[in-house]
Amino acid sequence: MKKGVEFALKKRVHAIVTAPISKEKWLKAGIKYKGHTEYLVKSSGIKDYSMFFFSDNLKVALFTTHIPLRKVFNYVRKDKIIKFIKFVDLELYKLFSKKFTFLISGLNPHAGENGFLGTEEIDEIIPAIEELKPEIDIKGPFPPDIVFLKAKDIKDSVVISWYHDQGLIPFKLLNIHSGVNITLGLPYIRTSPDHGTAYDIAGKGVADPSSMKEAIKLAEQLLYIN
Repeated sequence: MKKGVEFALKKRVHAIVTAPISKEKWLKAGIKYKGHTEYLVKSSGIKDYSMFFFSDNLKVALFTTHIPLRKVFNYVRKDKIIKFIKFVDLELYKLFSKKFTFLISGLNPHAGENGFLGTEEIDEIIPAIEELKPEIDIKGPFPPDIVFLKAKDIKDSVVISWYHDQGLIPFKLLNIHSGVNITLGLPYIRTSPDHGTAYDIAGKGVADPSSMKEAIKLAEQLLYIN
C-alpha cells in the first residue's frame, strides 16, 4: 500500500486500485487509519476529499464517512454543505469531463416534514441548495426513502448522502457486484471495489470478483479521459 502511494505521488503510476482490507485488523495491528481512504488522504497531504460510489444506474457522494452516527448532525451546516458540493462538482468534472445533476437527500425522515420531524433541512440544507442553484444543477431535498429511486431515472445524477449507511445501503443493494468506490480529491486516480473482505467465504471458491474487475476497468477509463 505504501509503495503504491509512493509511486503515485512520484508519477511513476497514475492510478491505484486497492483491494478490500479489514479495518479492525488494521487497528489491531497498530495502523492508526480507519481504512484506505484516510491513509491515502493523509499521505497525499490533502484536506478536501470524498468517498464517491459509481455505477451505471446510481452514483452517490458521502458527505461524512467513517464517523459515529451521533456525530453526523454536527457536520450538517450550510457552509460545509456548500463547500462540499462545490468540491464534488469540480472533482467529477475533472475526472469525467462532464457536469452532473445533484439530488440532495433529506437527513430526517420525510426530509423533516416541514420541521415537524427535524429542522436541519430548513435551517441548513435548503439554504445551501438555494445558494448553489445559480451555478450548479441541484435539486431537493428529497425524502431519503425516494431520492435514490429518483436518481435511477435521471441520467448523470449524483445523490448527496449525509452519512455512510444512508448512501451505501441502497447503492450496494443495487450494485454489490458492479459498484466502484472512487476517492475524490487525490492527486491521482484511486478506485476500489464497493465491498469488504468477506472472510466468511474466503477459500471456498464462491467469491464474485466482478466489482474488483469494474474498479480496474473504471480506473483505466478515467486515465483515457484525463
